[in-house]
This record gives sequence, C-alpha cells and structure tokens, in this order.
Amino acid sequence: MDAGIFLIGGGWSAEHRDAVWGPFLQRAAERAAGGPPSVACVVVDEGDGPDQVQRWAGVLGQTAVCTPVPVLIPEGATATDDQVAALSAAHGLLVCGGLTPAYAQSLAPVADLVRSRVADGVPYAGFSAGAAVAATRAVVGGWRDHGVPVCPADAGEDLEEITVVDGLGLVPFAVDVHAAQWGTLPRLVAAVAGGLVVSGLAVDEDTVLQIDADGNVTAAGAGRVHLVRRPGHGADGVRVTSFPAGAAVPTGPA
Repeated sequence: MDAGIFLIGGGWSAEHRDAVWGPFLQRAAERAAGGPPSVACVVVDEGDGPDQVQRWAGVLGQTAVCTPVPVLIPEGATATDDQVAALSAAHGLLVCGGLTPAYAQSLAPVADLVRSRVADGVPYAGFSAGAAVAATRAVVGGWRDHGVPVCPADAGEDLEEITVVDGLGLVPFAVDVHAAQWGTLPRLVAAVAGGLVVSGLAVDEDTVLQIDADGNVTAAGAGRVHLVRRPGHGADGVRVTSFPAGAAVPTGPA
C-alpha cells in the first residue's frame, strides 16, 4: 500500500504496535533504499522533552530497524536551522504527542517544508497532537462549545472553548484523537455542527488512519475511526459513522 500519511489516535499497546507503526516505517525504509531509514522525531519540549524523545525512539526501534533523529523544539519556539535540515534529510517524519496548541504554533513556520516533503513521497506519521495538526484547519483543544461542556475538561489541552487554527495542510478534514478513551468525539461533532470545520475524523487509541497519495483513507489497528460530517441535500445536524480496522473511510461529500 502506497500510503504516505499515518495519523495515530494515541495509545501505547505493545499488542498493536506493529499494526500502528509498521506501515509508516516500511514506507520510510523504501525511501532509504535498503539502509535503515532515518526518522525525524519532532517533540515540542514541555519540560520533559528528552524523556519523550526516548519514548518514541523506543517504540520505533521495537517495531523496525531505523535511526530516530531527535528534533526537540522548546515550547514557544520554532525549529532551528539544524532542525530544519534534519527535517529536510529524513526518510520519514514523525510529529509526536503533547500539548496540541504548542505543536501547532511551533510547526507553523515549517508547514510549507513538511507539505513539500510529503508531496515528494516522504511518509508522515502524526501521533495524537501530531495527528491533529496534520489538518488544514486543526482542532487543537477546548472542552466547551459556547460555554456548554462537550467533552471532559481534562481533554481541553489547556483551552476552554473549542479552538481551531491553521494546521500543516496535509489532509482536508479535521482530526481529533483519543476518541473513545478521552471522550473527544462530541468535541468534533460540535466543531462540525458549528461550522468551525467542514468535516472530521475522530480516531481511537492504538488506531491509525492511513492516507495514500490519492487521498484514500483506511483505518487500521485496534479501535475505530469516527467520521463526522454534515448530511447531504441541505439537511440539518451532523452525521457520525464509525468504521472498524480494515475499512475504507469515505471522506468526500455526503
């Protein structure tokens, strides 16, 4: 499968590690043409950055032979010239998890570079925050819709109201994560219903969206993917459809 974008809803289950991470690393290995692929691991440092880098390097190395390249960006900062060079040279790009608004802010200056690399066939993996910011318009947090609670406050990413900002522009639909585990699906429903985003996919943990060069989307892993979009023919409200692992997910107009 020539899939270039892999959006992971979170989760650290060893049982599903190969299904979640394997296709991304296989694609990176193809780019490396026989040698161990280098994977740029972007972590926004909230104070425990080196530990987080080791965590993702560990899961990558347990899945396949590769060379993780740390790209550790302090919270509130942007990538240095050396870090931009690492992004430009890597066989695969991994944007890791953490505070989603911080990832959106730090990655904004390199969005064009990331899009260019993916367009050239370099695979992109986004884990949690890294999945959310892959969207053109990214849901980065919030737990209230005009003051009304729609998901647990702990899932708000230090934001009150549902917040949507410019993302990396890799996929046209919004992405929310930890859907079943953190109860974030209603946040995405509210974002679509309120016109903040046109449509979106909420992804369970240990579950990955695989998007190929033609924009076809497939679910893989342990959980489900939940498609949220407005019904066709001018009908009111939104429609939610859930898809299991192995299913093709129709992301076009309803």
